[in-house]
Amino acid sequence: MPSTVLKVENNDTLGVIKGLLGRLLESGFVDALLVPKTLPSGEGFAQSLIKDPRMLADVNPLAPTMAVQSARILSDLTATDFAGRIAVVLKPCEIRAAVELAKFLQVKPDNVVTVGVDCLGTYEVKDYAAMSEQDRAAAAQAVIDGSAEGDVLRESCRICEHPAATNADITLCLVGCDASREIAVIVADRLAEELAEKLSIELTDTTPAGRPAAIEKLSAGRKAAREKVLGELGGRIDSLAKLMDAFATCIRCHNCMNVCPICYCKECVFKSPVFDHPSEQFLNWAARRGAVRMPSDTLIFHLTRLSHMATSCVGCGMCDSACPSGLPVSSLFNLIGSELQEMFDYVPGRDPAEEPPVSVFKEKELECTTGTH
Repeated sequence: MPSTVLKVENNDTLGVIKGLLGRLLESGFVDALLVPKTLPSGEGFAQSLIKDPRMLADVNPLAPTMAVQSARILSDLTATDFAGRIAVVLKPCEIRAAVELAKFLQVKPDNVVTVGVDCLGTYEVKDYAAMSEQDRAAAAQAVIDGSAEGDVLRESCRICEHPAATNADITLCLVGCDASREIAVIVADRLAEELAEKLSIELTDTTPAGRPAAIEKLSAGRKAAREKVLGELGGRIDSLAKLMDAFATCIRCHNCMNVCPICYCKECVFKSPVFDHPSEQFLNWAARRGAVRMPSDTLIFHLTRLSHMATSCVGCGMCDSACPSGLPVSSLFNLIGSELQEMFDYVPGRDPAEEPPVSVFKEKELECTTGTH
């Protein structure tokens, strides 16, 4: 695909990217821009829809935290038709979630320009907010140059196999580039001519030579970490009883469902009277079983979510971040989701044209190929 290289001076990677985004808005290439903006306190970031270029001073397209999964915001922004074009800055897991939502007609990509940024990790919102101003600056830089290590990053980031942005209209490359010196920008063919004209830049057909190898190396390390985490978890959750124990402290607040980009249903059974049981029902259950866990239906809630969205789970980890009980929801969903995705040879967000398994029926797709069951 066509690309160009942005030179970075004084190690100001963020400033160069902000300058490019400003040019997209100022040139009229887009009419609005969705991008993380630094909070006045400096303790975090909030996604903001910006039309006035003068409001770009405090944006951070490489924000080291994720307060929301922006694919959900993109769904809201494109729910109805609108005039003009918006650019949205998305991390790889957000792009993949947006691709999945588009397949379910929850995102309309026609008037959207996706700007993908490579992501080398994010911190929990509360952990970043608790840092000193100096430590926050160092932490933000660490996720740009890839030096953040250990358990300081969210677990979902430490085990993410897809740190490089793909399927974006404009890709800002950190992986495979020396981001302190230059940033490669890859542009989709459909926008290349218009972008080159609007921004007065020259695009070539070259891409960073070291990018494929750098992506493979980084992904291999993340894959090894993922296999270790999920392997240990699988050893502890090897029966329905143990799975129930894993969710024992779930208070059924529905936070995990509310932040999940793939839980898109407008009418949800768990927000209906179906599970508003009469008082006598609880007493009957207790009488029949001797005891009943409260709140009830916890396991049904999680198993229903799994059956609906496991094949499209992108492992963004927002459910972990939102859980007040600190349950490893993301790891559990990753463990089961990865097995289902392997079964159907389906990687969510891999290909916009690839149909999700839940929408396709194949008569023999679940037949055992080894001769055993």
